[in-house]
Amino acid sequence: MDIKNSLKICIKALQSNKPRSILTILGIVIGISSIILIVSIGQGAKYLIINQIQSYGSRTISIEPGTMSKDISSMATSMFSDSLKEKDLIALRKKSNVPHLVDLAPIIMVKGGQVVYQKEVFSAMTFGTSELLIKILQLDLQEGSFFTQQDIDQYANVAVIGSNIKDSFFGMSSSINKKIKIKNKTFKVIGALAPTGQVSMMNIDNLVLLPYTTTQKYISKQDHYEEIIAQAQTEELVPRTAYDIAATLRESHGITDPKNDDFSVLTQADSIEMISIVTGILTILLVSVAAISLVVGGIGIMNIMLVSVTQRIREIGLRKAVGATKKDILGQFLLEAIILTVVGGIIGIILGILGGIIVSLILNKILSVGTWPFIFSVWAAFLGVGVSVLTGVIFGILPARKAANLNPAEALRRE
Repeated sequence: MDIKNSLKICIKALQSNKPRSILTILGIVIGISSIILIVSIGQGAKYLIINQIQSYGSRTISIEPGTMSKDISSMATSMFSDSLKEKDLIALRKKSNVPHLVDLAPIIMVKGGQVVYQKEVFSAMTFGTSELLIKILQLDLQEGSFFTQQDIDQYANVAVIGSNIKDSFFGMSSSINKKIKIKNKTFKVIGALAPTGQVSMMNIDNLVLLPYTTTQKYISKQDHYEEIIAQAQTEELVPRTAYDIAATLRESHGITDPKNDDFSVLTQADSIEMISIVTGILTILLVSVAAISLVVGGIGIMNIMLVSVTQRIREIGLRKAVGATKKDILGQFLLEAIILTVVGGIIGIILGILGGIIVSLILNKILSVGTWPFIFSVWAAFLGVGVSVLTGVIFGILPARKAANLNPAEALRRE
């Protein structure tokens, strides 16, 4: 029997029981759409984070406490490390240690950094840092000025606020020289940032910047930094500067073996590679979970096809009696299973794409993390179609063989 006639018979058989056919392909639709959606979200997150990292500038080097190796199990240690301290800043600023370093920006994050003005309260993200951070992020001031090295040296109680905080507290009035409170400590506003939005995973409009020395002494009362941002003289000198920073910190911490480092020095390329590893692993794990529904869908197809064989025994007997070969029967039932899975795969891809677009629109609407793009993964679509066909073949073989091996005389005697 030619493929055209086989296809007509298969389609007619599937159309004869539409509810059963629809329920059969449902598992495939769910599995394929889940894979497309998960890969789209994972790729979108990766694109967004990498863009945010790149906004730091190509000459930027991040010094993190703790070890952030490519071993995923050790990445969390940096969250609990207090290895970066004042002595490290002093050592790094020595020209003889790191000759190609422009400047450093220590960062101290204030937990629960609510800002108070009179009786108004604003939930802000509050950082203690230096003037270098505003240069790296290329931020503009709406009014006033940024604090200076003299303010840092003198532990000055001064603050630079984001535009949302300025608008919330002072409206159209000037914020300069107004007094705000952070954790019951009074600060004088000396500058307000221009409306900026999202930069490097931070909403600048909700940001408060303080001298890191003041933050360290009066607010956080800690002797360590959550991060130190460094800047090399040129992009070409970044690898050399990163090497010198690591060597200087090892000497400062008394470390002789790099395997025992209690810090991480990450260039932009290192950060992008780390993010790619993490998002890649998470995507693979989630796709693996979604693929379980494909297996369930495949088992459903096999069960439905076995029932179909039982219900169509007389039909199979008649076809064999008029000359249909074992190969014809086998091909027909196998083709039916493949058609079900391919249709499910196509519908799943379409729903996955629509779901990815909707999710990206929702995330852009409710999250202030920059532009979350919709990314359609061609390999995920090919994977979906390929898995659909493979599922149809694998789970269609058993019922197809059962149908092909039926004895025509016995089949015709069945009621």
